[in-house]
Amino acid sequence: MTTIDSTPTAATPTTTAAPTDTTAAAATRAGATTVEYAPEHPARLRWAEHAPDVYKAMIRLDAAARKGLEPKLYELVKIRASQINHCAFCLDMHTKDALAAGESVERIVQLSAWEESAHFYTPKELAAIELTEAVTVLTDGFVPDEVYGRAAAHFEEAELAQLISAITVINAWNRFGVTCRMTPGHYQPGQHR
Repeated sequence: MTTIDSTPTAATPTTTAAPTDTTAAAATRAGATTVEYAPEHPARLRWAEHAPDVYKAMIRLDAAARKGLEPKLYELVKIRASQINHCAFCLDMHTKDALAAGESVERIVQLSAWEESAHFYTPKELAAIELTEAVTVLTDGFVPDEVYGRAAAHFEEAELAQLISAITVINAWNRFGVTCRMTPGHYQPGQHR
């Protein structure tokens, strides 16, 4: 399930510092230089705390939408929509969950250029990715009949309904994440399941 609570825990620093102090000291002794990263920005709004009923409903909706979908396919759809919507928090979460589900780094990396690297995906996955793009960017000609038709050729109606639900739900999560500027980097695979 997708959640957007990025509360740092005691084990999770509130700023991303790399390398760690121990590594930095060793690198300095070895004559290497350390790398300074940009500071981590805090979230604009912790909306889940202020709208807990909506948050709980989203979690239930997300759990219902994933039923019957292959875990890797489900994560590819979530990643692709999050790439289009520039939701860093959801990209962090779903790439980690995809890797934990056995997805390859190569297929995740190639996802943003899937049309040029179609040979990394099955025809069913390609139909789902194309449908994800059409549903996510409705201003680009709505959902064209040919895109819907390709998806319908690879998915039974019940599974297609679940896929459309999963695409819709990740787009809603993305809008919460982007608007509230949820901070990526703290999520651990499976943390919110």
